[in-house]
Amino acid sequence: MNPPLGSPEPRTYSEPMRPPQPAVGQSPQPVRQIAISVEGLNLWYGKNQALFDVSLGFPARSVTAIIGPSGCGKSTLLRTLNRMHEVTPGTRMTGRVRLFGDDLYRSGMDPTILRRRVGMIFQKSNPFPTLSVRENVLVGLRLNGVRDKEVLRERLEECLRMAALWDEVKDNLNRPGISLSGGQQQRLCIARAIAMRPEVLLMDEPSSALDPIATARIEELVHELKETFTIVIVTHNMQQAARVSDHTAFMYLGRLIEMGTTQKIFQRPEHRQTEEYITGRFG
Repeated sequence: MNPPLGSPEPRTYSEPMRPPQPAVGQSPQPVRQIAISVEGLNLWYGKNQALFDVSLGFPARSVTAIIGPSGCGKSTLLRTLNRMHEVTPGTRMTGRVRLFGDDLYRSGMDPTILRRRVGMIFQKSNPFPTLSVRENVLVGLRLNGVRDKEVLRERLEECLRMAALWDEVKDNLNRPGISLSGGQQQRLCIARAIAMRPEVLLMDEPSSALDPIATARIEELVHELKETFTIVIVTHNMQQAARVSDHTAFMYLGRLIEMGTTQKIFQRPEHRQTEEYITGRFG
């Protein structure tokens, strides 16, 4: 586990990418340690309340899917996990969100630093149009003062390999990022996000604009990335949620109805609303 913000030993950008390891003499952390905990979360857009008393935990180094009908608060909840909702004027929130115990809304928490720890992949791929494949991956590191050419070279290859893109672009890293196919662009955005060594990756319907082949590649990638990162994915596709996630949260009208292992939610839901949504009776 990386030290919380404010620690005398901040994260460096040259250490190898691997799951957090216990210190010498400490017992290994539980596999299902909670990475992000949400407690009593309420959120308003102006006078309209979008989330109602939401409480749940996202297990570390696993995939949690958030499902529910359109307008139920899935993406709103996702955006509170790295304070992206704050870019919308008139938004206010009550409750707590903690990342490995660190209060993300405490006084002094810099949202910019937070977003290095909690990366985000959006529904529509958004590579920087004027930058090459290489610079799209490295832009965050350069903005944070990394100048060592060997570190940049290693990080570039490492992240493109982790995003399953290296073999497709290694011979032409100077081509514009937007010249890639839609699926490749989304994987390029994933490589850009993981270059900052986040602890959590948020994915907001990352394959909704992709064809079935590109979607399958993104899903394979999610399975591989959870060995290193905690992943929270919003999806409107229940089959996708069943394929990629270890845990599933079902939301309806801004409320968390039920959360559990994906197998339990899809096979033995406890709430009637969950069962009706899973079986296609509404939504």
